[in-house]
Amino acid sequence: MTPAGQEDTMLNESELINTYEELPITDYFMWRKVLSDHEICREVLERLLRRPIGELQDVVPERSFKKTKDGKEIRIDIYTKAEDVIYDVEMQNLGKQTVKKHYLPKRSRYYQTLIDLASLDEGKPYSALPECNVIFVCTFDPFGENEPVYIFQNMHKGKKTIMLKDGTCKYFFNCAYQGNNIPKELDDFYRYIRNGIPTDDLTAKMEEGLKMARKNNVWMAEYLRANLFKEDCIEEGRAIERENTEEQRKRADIAEARADKAEARADALQKELDELRKKQSQSN
Repeated sequence: MTPAGQEDTMLNESELINTYEELPITDYFMWRKVLSDHEICREVLERLLRRPIGELQDVVPERSFKKTKDGKEIRIDIYTKAEDVIYDVEMQNLGKQTVKKHYLPKRSRYYQTLIDLASLDEGKPYSALPECNVIFVCTFDPFGENEPVYIFQNMHKGKKTIMLKDGTCKYFFNCAYQGNNIPKELDDFYRYIRNGIPTDDLTAKMEEGLKMARKNNVWMAEYLRANLFKEDCIEEGRAIERENTEEQRKRADIAEARADKAEARADALQKELDELRKKQSQSN
């Protein structure tokens, strides 16, 4: 995920340092660092889910999952577990993409699948699969219905009171919600996500964690390495694209020249054929 507000331009190290010192909580890097604090992570989850979840066993930022050697890899923002329930907590910014281009419904499905595959060891029964909550904290309305939160569970299509009870639930929190039908605690959280101004104990803790993260030189070095490497990859990709474009242009020029030559030859042959027909016509 691209950091919020970051333009698709080459940045030098000095510019990246300035960028790092102003990163908001909605930036994927800062979100992971701030929520890597067990207490903050637990309180955020309890605020969003509006229920106690118990003590977190572990908090793993940027955990990688891959189905097969050649399969698509994902990196979960925050992976944690409490009382045998897994939580995947993702920050989602709209950036320059449309809501549709984020593919959040199918992305949540894929995340759930990989988490399940990693959770069930060979030989264990299906009953050993833990419950799992996939959570997307969105700075935009992911479904355009102006609901404060969208919650999805599997149920019988004909009779919705019959639940599949497969232990999965997907949450999409709409921090762009406009309205009054929302608990104050959730509204305070949403406002902090939108404007970065803390208004209660939890958002104050998050803001303090954000300020500490901005001053962490080790994390800053990590951010610089990752982004400078990304910039190098972007430039390398552009160079390859330019090289490929030039090669394509050369091939196109050669093909055009061949086509012109073939067309000229065809015209000459047609002229010769017309002259032969004319001579035959005259001789008859």
